[in-house]
Amino acid sequence: MSERAYPDDGTNASRNEVNGAGEAPPRGGELNAAITSALVGIHHRYLGRGPTSASTWHHDNVIVTLMFGVLTPAEQSLAHSSHADAVAQMRAAFQEVMAKDFGEAVERVTGRELVEFVSGNNVETGVVSEVFIMDANV
Repeated sequence: MSERAYPDDGTNASRNEVNGAGEAPPRGGELNAAITSALVGIHHRYLGRGPTSASTWHHDNVIVTLMFGVLTPAEQSLAHSSHADAVAQMRAAFQEVMAKDFGEAVERVTGRELVEFVSGNNVETGVVSEVFIMDANV
């Protein structure tokens, strides 16, 4: 993302435009929905299908997205047999590949810069967590 100068004052008053049209970033539930939509779209683009459900919430500068039902039927079969480690490794590799797009999408939607991204997969339940720490409150 391009460099931006934001005072780290904990308010949303200083956020710049998101899409070049002068629009302020979405807030509250609209922000959560926009992030969920962006991440589900990226997930679908990379993996050929999205999760069965997903939700996002934020507090201060932390954003968390949970995606449920992410495993394909083939992955589910492997995960419930003696090959759960192989599914976990493959999912971790996909998350690593998608990380740049996830981060750019969250920066674009929030108008903030990403400081840290943490991703986790549970192949037994098919739940993925994406945690984003931004440079200031969203």
